[in-house]
Amino acid sequence: MHFETLAVHAGGEPDAATGAIAPPIHMATTFRHGPAGERVAGFEYVREGNPTQERLEIALAALEQGAAALAFGSGMAAIAALLESLPAGATLLIPSDCYTGLRVLATEFLPRCSILVQRVDTTDLEAVEAAFAAGAAAIWLETPSNPLLQVTDIAAVVDSARRHDARVFCDNTFATPVLQQPLALGADVVMHSTTKYFGGHSDVMGGALVFARRDAGFEQVAHRRHVTGGVLAPFNAWLTLRGLRSLPARMHWHCANARSIAEFLERHPRIASVNYPGLVSHAGHAVAQRQMRDFGAMLSFRVAGGRAAALAVAGRLKLIHNATSLGGCETLIEHRASVEGPNPVSPQDLLRLSVGLEHRDDLIADISQALDG
Repeated sequence: MHFETLAVHAGGEPDAATGAIAPPIHMATTFRHGPAGERVAGFEYVREGNPTQERLEIALAALEQGAAALAFGSGMAAIAALLESLPAGATLLIPSDCYTGLRVLATEFLPRCSILVQRVDTTDLEAVEAAFAAGAAAIWLETPSNPLLQVTDIAAVVDSARRHDARVFCDNTFATPVLQQPLALGADVVMHSTTKYFGGHSDVMGGALVFARRDAGFEQVAHRRHVTGGVLAPFNAWLTLRGLRSLPARMHWHCANARSIAEFLERHPRIASVNYPGLVSHAGHAVAQRQMRDFGAMLSFRVAGGRAAALAVAGRLKLIHNATSLGGCETLIEHRASVEGPNPVSPQDLLRLSVGLEHRDDLIADISQALDG
C-alpha cells in the first residue's frame, strides 16, 4: 500500500457501532468493568488507554513501520518517559545541535536519575564510534537537527551502535514519516512532537514514541506513562488522527515552498549562510538525498550584520509571524537565541523559518522586503 493511502486509512476504520466514516471521540475517563475488575471491552481508565488514543497509536505505528506506538501529552513528555527509563548509570549521547528542551532535560533532570549525558557531533561517525566504544548505552539523534538543520547518517550510526550493543533513538519531528523512516534504517525508537506536522494546524499538543519492537523497553515506557500520567487527551488524539489524513499532501507543498525560499535566500547578498538540506551546498545534502524522500520545510539562515540585523529583518516581516513552534499551515519565523532561555546556544544572527502553505511568491516577497529594509 502506498504511503498516501496508508495515511488516509490507518486507524480510520468505520465505527463498528454506527458505520460513521469519521472516527468517534470517546471522551470517557472511566469504563465499565466486572465486579472483580474484569475489562468488559478492553478499557478501564483513561490514563491506561482509551479507544481514540488507541486508534491514533495504531496509525502512528503503521506510518513509521513500527510494532507499537505510545501517545503522550506533549513531545517533551514522550522524550522524558523514554530517556528516564534508561538504567541508572547509563551514558546517553545527545547531538551537539539539538532542541533546547532536550538540552535542558539532559542537564537538569537526567542527572537526577543517575543518567550520564555526553554531547557529541552525530554527523562525525568517528566521534560517535569512539563514544560507543567508551561505553555509551544509547544515542539520541535529531536529523535534520534543530535549529542548524544538520543531517546525521542514521544507518551508519545504527551500524556503530549495534557493534557496541547500544540503542538508537531518533527525533523525526522535522522530517515526519512522509520524508524519512528511521525504524526502517535500524533505529529502535522514533519520537514525534505530534504538535507539529501531524496536527498541522497549530491547535493541538501531543507527542508520540514508535517502537521497532514490542519488547521489554516498550513495556517499561508504557508502564511509566501509566503511572506518571503523561497521556494524550482523547480530543487531542482525535485532532491528531484527523491531521494524519492530509499529512502527505501538506508535506509535499511545505517542501516545495521551503526549497524555493532556501534557493532565494542563498542568492541574497544580505544572507551570510543558509541551512537547508535540499541545497547542494549543504554539508549533509548527500546523506539527506540517501535517507529522505524530500528535504523538509524547516530551514534557518544567518543574517549578515549580526544579532541586530537579524532582529531587524524579523521585525519587518508583514505576512510571516514571529512565533515559536512549527509545522502549521502558516509560516513562522523565530530568533532562536532569544527564546532559548538564560543560556542560549544558537548563533545570535540566526533566524529559524518554518515554511507554511501560503503561495511561495507571497512568502518570498515578504522576506525580500524585510531583507531590503
